Amino acid sequence: MPDYDKMLKEFKKQEEILQFTKFTSETALEIGMKLIEKAKNKNIPITVDIVKNGHQLFHYSSEGTSPDNDQWIIRKNKVVNRFHTSSLYIGTKLKMEEKTLEEKYHISSKEYLPYGGAFPLIIKNVGVVGTISVSGSRQIIEHNLIVEVLTEILSN
Repeated sequence: MPDYDKMLKEFKKQEEILQFTKFTSETALEIGMKLIEKAKNKNIPITVDIVKNGHQLFHYSSEGTSPDNDQWIIRKNKVVNRFHTSSLYIGTKLKMEEKTLEEKYHISSKEYLPYGGAFPLIIKNVGVVGTISVSGSRQIIEHNLIVEVLTEILSN
């Protein structure tokens, strides 16, 4: 059985570390292009979406994706915007508690999707201001792709 507590701590640690001091359209472009490049190198079809304060700054869909991926992103982003944590965190927490969204939070899984691939866009000393999302692969791969790119960009 997976160690859900350990996983949740790791996801929270990522969110504590992967924060920006400022975030512009150019930052979104850099992140989006790096996500695309890494996905191509790994032969993963993806849709990428970056939103700040309700403004979509970046969106791209590679060959091999479909409008379903856009819908998955919308639903995963709703999870991040409601709970101010990654969609994978909420999905893992629900698995650990053996509950559904409906049971735990009284919200519809038709509108909210607690699967990995949406990460909070966090500004230091401000909080969550948007989302960085990927759809098109397995949820852990999507989450880790975002974390990998943010780690690289924020370490420069």
